Amino acid sequence: MTTRREEVLSSLFTLLQGIGGGTIVQRNEVLPERIPAAGLLILRDGTPGEAEVTLSPLRYHWQHRAEVEVFIRGSSGLELAFDALAERVGHVIAADRTLGGLCDWIETDAPEPADLAVEGAPSIRAAVLILTLHYTSNDPLG
Repeated sequence: MTTRREEVLSSLFTLLQGIGGGTIVQRNEVLPERIPAAGLLILRDGTPGEAEVTLSPLRYHWQHRAEVEVFIRGSSGLELAFDALAERVGHVIAADRTLGGLCDWIETDAPEPADLAVEGAPSIRAAVLILTLHYTSNDPLG
């Protein structure tokens, strides 16, 4: 039996895999040596933080902060390519903000992209998208 936390994170990972367009989606993986041309997303489990508790019935209400690392590479048009990939992530999340009822709501923060220079290779634009997953469990272990 899995925890609600794992159910939510697994469902989010599955949702992100539906982004398509050749973008690779991974979960908690080490950054690979090569970034695919269509982009790379790495879901990091993050932290559930401290739960608010209701006593009758006993429930734990979480605001879990997960991260999606977004990477795209290219020599020109990097800004537009990054924007398009971030927009696709936003559309996928907006299409199912409750993850089929597992989650009360998913909030997204605006990305803060940064350009990474790699000697002898096309530039990489990267950002971390913070996702706040609001969900409830019956157990303090998630």
